[in-house]
Amino acid sequence: MKKILLYITLCITTSITSQELNLPVFTQYLADNEFVISPTFAGIGDNIRIRANGLTQWVGIKGAPDNQALYADMRLGNRSGIGVSVYNDKNGNTRQKGVKFSFAHHLTLDYKSKQYLSLGLSYNINSFRIDIENFVTTPDIPIIDPSIIDDRAQTNNNFDAGFLYRYNNFFLSFNVNNILEKDVNPFTGQEPNSLLNFQLYSGMVFRGASNRYKEFEPSVFYQRFNSDGRSSTDVNVKYRKLNRYGDYYWFGASYRFLNDQILKPLNIGPMAGIMKNGFYFAYSYQFTINDLAAYNSGTHSITIGIDLLQGVSNCECTTGAREYWKYQ
Repeated sequence: MKKILLYITLCITTSITSQELNLPVFTQYLADNEFVISPTFAGIGDNIRIRANGLTQWVGIKGAPDNQALYADMRLGNRSGIGVSVYNDKNGNTRQKGVKFSFAHHLTLDYKSKQYLSLGLSYNINSFRIDIENFVTTPDIPIIDPSIIDDRAQTNNNFDAGFLYRYNNFFLSFNVNNILEKDVNPFTGQEPNSLLNFQLYSGMVFRGASNRYKEFEPSVFYQRFNSDGRSSTDVNVKYRKLNRYGDYYWFGASYRFLNDQILKPLNIGPMAGIMKNGFYFAYSYQFTINDLAAYNSGTHSITIGIDLLQGVSNCECTTGAREYWKYQ
C-alpha cells in the first residue's frame, strides 16, 4: 500500500512540475542570489554576478527531480540592470530546458531615507520533452501504448514582471510569472492552460549596534499558483559576518509549508555559504517531512559563483547592501 501511495505521489508531483514549465524554486535564492526569483534584482550591486546551482531532490528515489542552472546579471549604466538565466531540469521521463532574459530599471524615491523602487521584466523560452525512448514494459503495463510515438516536445514563450521596493534595510519584492496562457499539449490530455503564479519575497536586514559587520536577516517567500490555488510559504533566517574587504560567511535555516498545513512542513533544513576574494560557495540541505521521508535522504543544493568587479555606481539605487559597507 505504501508503494502505491508513493507511486501516486510521485506521479502527481511529476505532472504538476512538468505543467509549470518553470524553474523550480527551493533555497537557491537564499544563496545571496535573489535574481533567481525576480528580474528586479538585476544590476543591484557593484559587480558582475555569476552563479551556478545544482539541485538534487529526494536523493535515493529513482527518477527524482534533478536541476542545474546558471545565472548572471550586471548593471547597465547607473540605473538599469540586465541578466540571463538558463536551466536544465530532469524529472523521471520528462525534460525541461529554459532560458530567461531580464531587464530592470531602478529609481530613487527618496535619497535621504534610502527609498528605492525597481521595475523588472523577463522574457522566457521553455522547452518541455517526454523521453518516450525510456518507456519500458512492466508486469502491470505489459504493452506500451502504440499511440505514443515520435518526439513528444514543445516550446513555450512567456513573460514575468515585478517590482521591488527598498526602504533602508527593508525589502519587498512582488512578481507575476507566466503572464501569458500556455498552448495546451495535444499529447498530455486535459491540463491547465494558465500557468500564472504570484511570488512575494520580503525581509529585513538588522545590523549590530556595536558591530556593523554583523547582520541578521529574517525573510519570507510566498508563492501561489492561480490555476488551482495551491500556495506555499518559506520562513527563513540568516546570520552574516562581513569584513571591510567584502568577504563574508553566513549560515541559516529555511522552513517550507503549504499554507493550509502550517504545522506540517514540506521541507526544513540548514544552509551556509562563504564569499572570499570574489569567489562564492553555498550549500543547503532540506529534510523531507512527508510520506516520502522514509524513501529518500533529502534535497541537496550547491551554489558556486564569482563576482567580477564592475565599478561603483553613481546612483545609490543600484548599490547593494553588502557593497555599501565595503566603502564605509
